[in-house]
Amino acid sequence: MGSPKKDQNKGFFAAMSSGLSRFGKAMHRSVGGAGRYEVDGYVYNAAEEPQILMTGKWNESMSYQPCDLEGEPLPGTELKEVWHVADVPKDDKFQYTYFAHKLNSFDTAPKKLLASDSRLRPDRYALEKGDLSKSGAEKSRLEERQRAEKREREAKHDQFTPKWFDLTEEVTPTPWGDLEVYQYNSKYTEHRAAIDSSDSIDAVDVTSIEFNPWQYGNLSAE
Repeated sequence: MGSPKKDQNKGFFAAMSSGLSRFGKAMHRSVGGAGRYEVDGYVYNAAEEPQILMTGKWNESMSYQPCDLEGEPLPGTELKEVWHVADVPKDDKFQYTYFAHKLNSFDTAPKKLLASDSRLRPDRYALEKGDLSKSGAEKSRLEERQRAEKREREAKHDQFTPKWFDLTEEVTPTPWGDLEVYQYNSKYTEHRAAIDSSDSIDAVDVTSIEFNPWQYGNLSAE
């Protein structure tokens, strides 16, 4: 992902925050055509009148220019770049964005990381290190453990209850049938606040924490 150039484009962001918010009439070329990455369109005001011309390529950069009601560039204005794709992160193996790297990084992990945090998944960590064979084996092991947990839960007639979400009475229809709706209960926010405000949390090497999202301990995957 890239970043908007706010300092160089104050006029654009001022316009966007003053009622000009709908981007429409984008023209995407054919998937296999030479212009398949190109995007052209306008930002409209509440009266459905074009105010800003937008043009560029969604995988490279986007530029803007004020326009008249016919969609033509206003005299005395020039096309200005408002967004540019960021450089590829250093040593990236899988075309991750900086945002994806940040989500997966232990450097951004909070104090006292939950054992269920996906950063700790051994298959993900092996994939990050480029060990595809180990990653595949670890993924299979985790999937087998999930199946074993489900069998154990059904045998005990236990009900799985999420810790950070509560089941509501709402049901949402989908093409695949009705789905139950869960609502965030704010308990994780309280949990994090208590940890972040504590001075007694010892420094722990987060990479040494074993991934453990399981309901039952010491359960064989067989």
